[in-house]
Amino acid sequence: MAAVAGQTTQELRARRRGPRRRITASRWTVFLFMLPWIVGFLAFVLYPMVATLYFSFTKYNLLQPRPIWVGLLNYRHMFTQDPNFWLSVRNTVWIVVFGLPIQVVFAISAAVVLTRVKRGVGVFRTVFFLPTMVPTVAATLGFLFLLNPAGPIDTFLRFLHVPQPLWFQDPRFSKPALVGLGMWGVGEMMIIFLAAMLDVPSHLYEAAEIEGAGAWRRFRSITLPMISPVIFFAVVLGIIDGFQYFAQAYVASGGELSLGQPQGSLLFYTIWLYQQGFQYNYMGYASAMAWMLFLVVMACTITVIRTSNRWVFYQGGFR
Repeated sequence: MAAVAGQTTQELRARRRGPRRRITASRWTVFLFMLPWIVGFLAFVLYPMVATLYFSFTKYNLLQPRPIWVGLLNYRHMFTQDPNFWLSVRNTVWIVVFGLPIQVVFAISAAVVLTRVKRGVGVFRTVFFLPTMVPTVAATLGFLFLLNPAGPIDTFLRFLHVPQPLWFQDPRFSKPALVGLGMWGVGEMMIIFLAAMLDVPSHLYEAAEIEGAGAWRRFRSITLPMISPVIFFAVVLGIIDGFQYFAQAYVASGGELSLGQPQGSLLFYTIWLYQQGFQYNYMGYASAMAWMLFLVVMACTITVIRTSNRWVFYQGGFR
């Protein structure tokens, strides 16, 4: 009996070890599949972040053997002694405050128009979406040609005897011209809004129409609340992209030798950061600017997320 009991106990232990071994093997399999991403994250994300945090408290130019610790000197210089810092902040805030809402409104308007098209809707969707497939540099060069004082747009305005702006050569019109470029490339955002609008239950519109609600009332009371999660998504991504606005301004201002021109109107925060780090070789100061950008973007994103429960509507109600 003792032998039988001992054998039964061993069998039970063996049965318990089997599932544990399978779970352990599954975990190792998952870990091996995730290993390339983990290595990439550690090498190309986490390590650079920690390194730049250290460099932001040092004087470093990539050529000297080791960084020189200066404490908060880079941050004090940023806020008190660098006039171009505040100029770049103003330009970046302008593109976020004015450019982002205009792009979101334009994308929503285009999506509304496409929901009303009965024939050839696929063609119109393709036409609106095609600009997003054009590389940023190529699109900006195209706008430089179109908005050149001798280009087709000013030629047409001259034919109509309308004043012709100098666009990218005039500080008053350089940033609005970039906003126009952003509106031209809202096809991806427009497709997302279009999908959200087509997902709105049709019975809500039918009930509102029976109650006598007009088109604007239906849009304001039904469409906007139902697509508010998508608007929230677009706003968060737009804020992050807006504070990192670089490629369009780099090309529009003329490249390395004239960054920020005309008259500093295109000197965005990332342009000034790039100049500090890779033109003037002030890598410590550039690292401090990068971390300040990270903190500001994080603060703005958290603020939008914390206030989203007041205006974002989900199927279960506001959250």
